[in-house]
Amino acid sequence: MYITCLDLEGVLVPEIWIAFAEESGIPELKRTTRDEPDYDKLMKWRIGVLKEHGLGLKEIQETIAKIDPLPGAKEFLDKLRKECQVIIISDTFTQFAGPLMEKLGQPTIFCNSLEVAADGEITGFKMRVENSKLTTVKALQSIGYDTIASGDSYNDLAMIQASKAGFLFRSTEQIQKDHPELPAFERYEDLLAAIEQELQK
Repeated sequence: MYITCLDLEGVLVPEIWIAFAEESGIPELKRTTRDEPDYDKLMKWRIGVLKEHGLGLKEIQETIAKIDPLPGAKEFLDKLRKECQVIIISDTFTQFAGPLMEKLGQPTIFCNSLEVAADGEITGFKMRVENSKLTTVKALQSIGYDTIASGDSYNDLAMIQASKAGFLFRSTEQIQKDHPELPAFERYEDLLAAIEQELQK
């Protein structure tokens, strides 16, 4: 019995923080987990930048409302969900994910939550569990599932490596170079074919 675990940003939807960096004109917010492997450090830094510019949840949600899934992502997800159970495991936040899940056909997502003040200022964040992607994959395995995982960033590597099969998808040259043992794909049809092949084993 398989469950496929997918990353969200960069795999199914554009990077939220990059879109917001472009919308707000704050280029430093383009920094993501592809650049900074330490998510805790990255988020604390982002919250500091938002505070400095007087921006909060409302402004980010306005940007998210304009974001569409990557071309072909919903079709890929629809086909995959007919083959096996799928869970999106993301370091994003419930306050960000809602509109995107609607556009993707309401797949299951496990993510985190933001701490937001009454005036909309983002004051902190609460991670669901430590190392949420790896912890979730191991929890699924502990209840009898084999996992297949795919993602694009440093924070996806642990869940990919811990799974029965794991694939990089639209990852960076550096990550691919550092992990030549992981099959890497650029097109949804190739990723789907690799997952289907694994499901048939």
